[in-house]
Amino acid sequence: MPLKDLLHKKNKIKDEGASGATEKPSTLSPDVPEFTFMRTTTHTQETFDPPSYPGDPTRPKPQNLSPEPRGLVGRLRRHSNASSPASPNAEQTSFAERMHFGRSRSSSSVNVPANLPEVGGDGVARNEEEEAKWEKRATVLVTSNSVLRSGTTTPNVESDNPLSPTGKKSRSRAPSVTHTIQEAIRLHETGNLEASTAMFGKLADPNGPNNALSQVLYGLALRHGWGCIPDQEQAIKYLSMAANNSAEVEKIALDSGVKKGGAAKGELVLAMYELANCYRNGWGIKKDPVAAKQYYETAANLGDTDAMNEVAWCYLEGFGTKKDKFKAAQFLRLAESKGSKTLGNTW
Repeated sequence: MPLKDLLHKKNKIKDEGASGATEKPSTLSPDVPEFTFMRTTTHTQETFDPPSYPGDPTRPKPQNLSPEPRGLVGRLRRHSNASSPASPNAEQTSFAERMHFGRSRSSSSVNVPANLPEVGGDGVARNEEEEAKWEKRATVLVTSNSVLRSGTTTPNVESDNPLSPTGKKSRSRAPSVTHTIQEAIRLHETGNLEASTAMFGKLADPNGPNNALSQVLYGLALRHGWGCIPDQEQAIKYLSMAANNSAEVEKIALDSGVKKGGAAKGELVLAMYELANCYRNGWGIKKDPVAAKQYYETAANLGDTDAMNEVAWCYLEGFGTKKDKFKAAQFLRLAESKGSKTLGNTW
């Protein structure tokens, strides 16, 4: 994802939140596939309609409607780069899972604390109050990260878009930090990756500026080798710093009663989404499906449409959680309501 898109995404998360979704169309496009939801037991099978919510778009009844050949499973699997090859005994395995036979799936992880706050409801944030609960959960999830905890208590965040020089400046940071980030982004966009990454590295230094946004961008540069030697373990450390620093800022805001979160919400969500990708793919750390699902789901409930698509895949495939096609459909619908045009950038 280009840096400009990444920064726009950060600010969109900060400004909108779960209650500020883009205006929904009154009717769904004919290009959006229709899903059939079925409830089955060993001997019976029934079709049911999922619950609807205020403001949901409606689907016009077309003439000569033909069934969607791929359905929900096909729609998601053809985009996933983490799906395992189809098993020759897929039908038997599915039956065994329904009957609770075979290997049990672990629901615990050393990277996920056992004392995560309850969020209630159906697990999908649709208003400001529900989103605040998920953000509180995010601060506990991140600050309990066993990989790394930031060694400083004075994190620095970019609360405004550094791509907009005319934007309102935060009083909590020096202007030189903003100007340096702007220049680093410009160098990256023009192809001078080595100089850009070096500038992000200086701003990301936890013993120096300790800038949360720069820590996200420097972590991505280290992971992908943008103008530097790839180092996925170091990438994890800087992404964790960014997440921890942002969580500290957000915790203070939530404790003061700000339901929409504080100035570091965008950085927190970006860092959590990228950490989820690391846990999912084993980038710089041992693969951890449970942690990946938790990080995706938390970022999704804080407004990240990419995370919504990815956690939908987790629920569909049973990656780090029990299979739940209904919940997968809920997150897909939420992503569509916020204007998502893709099914995740890693599938």
